Amino acid sequence: MLGSAWSNRGLIYAMIKRDVVGRYRGSVMGILWSFFNPLLMLAIYTFVFSFVFKARWNTGSDSKTEFALILFAGLIAFNLFSECVNKAPSLILANANYVKKVVFPLEILPIVSLGSAIFHSFISLIVWLIAYLAFFGAPHLTALLLPLVVLPMLLFTLSLSWALASLGVYLRDTSQVTGIITTILLFVSPIFYPASALPERYRPLLSLNPLSSTIEQIRNVLFFGTSPNWNVVLLNFLGASVLAWIGFIWFQKTRKGFADVL
Repeated sequence: MLGSAWSNRGLIYAMIKRDVVGRYRGSVMGILWSFFNPLLMLAIYTFVFSFVFKARWNTGSDSKTEFALILFAGLIAFNLFSECVNKAPSLILANANYVKKVVFPLEILPIVSLGSAIFHSFISLIVWLIAYLAFFGAPHLTALLLPLVVLPMLLFTLSLSWALASLGVYLRDTSQVTGIITTILLFVSPIFYPASALPERYRPLLSLNPLSSTIEQIRNVLFFGTSPNWNVVLLNFLGASVLAWIGFIWFQKTRKGFADVL
């Protein structure tokens, strides 16, 4: 798995660059849209939740932007996950011309999709940091730990992308199912509410959501300035690594029939 990614690193970089640039090709502002989109969304979240609903994450705080920034931090992670997962079932179908080419490493397509999503999430993170700097001052030093906190989720996303990319070739309904599941995950993940808002008896159900712990850890290091729970991060990393390995093996075993189905 690692050997394939390393040996094809040049191709992966070139395809990520092509995917990012190609998304905005022909538009007037071009790649600047990747900056204005999250900026606009952050402004909308701030207005709707702070001024319309007057929502507060912490009842002891009167900050009008606190809820919006906490919400946006969770959405950055979720949007990265949902973009990759929703695109995965059609990855091979959209690149059917590569299937006929024996020398092309099809297994890098989910990595390219993940790399493109990481780029847009990084732009959103820059917008978040600028907003935090404007309203609350310098970000916490714990924000430097963000890559370590996010890494397990990236591996988990990659594992699903490999599995769904393969499954989408044989079962075309996969893309419809993933769209429904990601929508459900949006509301059963602690994005619009803290995990502590749930009744005690329902909190174990929230822990079954693989995104819950990562979203909470991201908020801790970005907004609240607290260190992540390293035991949770380590367990997430080990579990996600095993799942990524399984997803890669599944993809490599099933790719032999892609040409026949397509």
